Amino acid sequence: MISTDYINNTQTRRKIYGIIGAAITLIIPFFLMLHNHNDHLETDQSLCPFKMLTGFPCPGCGITKSLVYFYQGDLYKSISYHILGPFVIAFCAVTIVVLITELITKKEYFTALLYNRKLAYGLAIFLGVYHFIRLILFVRNNSFDDILHQSIWF
Repeated sequence: MISTDYINNTQTRRKIYGIIGAAITLIIPFFLMLHNHNDHLETDQSLCPFKMLTGFPCPGCGITKSLVYFYQGDLYKSISYHILGPFVIAFCAVTIVVLITELITKKEYFTALLYNRKLAYGLAIFLGVYHFIRLILFVRNNSFDDILHQSIWF
């Protein structure tokens, strides 16, 4: 039988990893923003492995640039790179606050919301539809040569 100390240590570790992950998600785009001289992120090759192989964006492509431009105060450009970028910032900030509060108070908050299957399916469907629309617009706005140039094969 598993002891409650082991479960509590595992939960504590997971919360600490969650805080670290959310902080890294917020910090990396911030440093990219500080070093975005001459707006080089507009023209640099994407680091997404899927896009590098295929030339097509993955469902998460553009989130980092979206966060960078949100930090710069350009909400329109942020949303144009990925509509969920500003929500990622809000989610990470709330996650850090909630997990730190859980560690301090030794209580669980929002568990029913975070482990809600309907919410997860709804978000997955939204992301799928959003990505499908982005792919249609991407193919319509780029020639085959443009798509090849966005991959590592050309």
